[in-house]
Amino acid sequence: MEIKEEIVHIVNKLPEEVLSELLQYLRQVEKSTEDKVLLSQKLKTILIEDRELLEKLAK
Repeated sequence: MEIKEEIVHIVNKLPEEVLSELLQYLRQVEKSTEDKVLLSQKLKTILIEDRELLEKLAK
């Protein structure tokens, strides 16, 4: 069984009261993941654009 299918199977079994908490948790995970990706992209841009400066500072 694929991971998503297994998750859906479990979610379908959960009581309604738990779903709200689960949704909040999943939104936090999603936001955290988006923030990490954005941070990684910004760091890559800095390293590419400022390579010469970083090399001078390293000496």
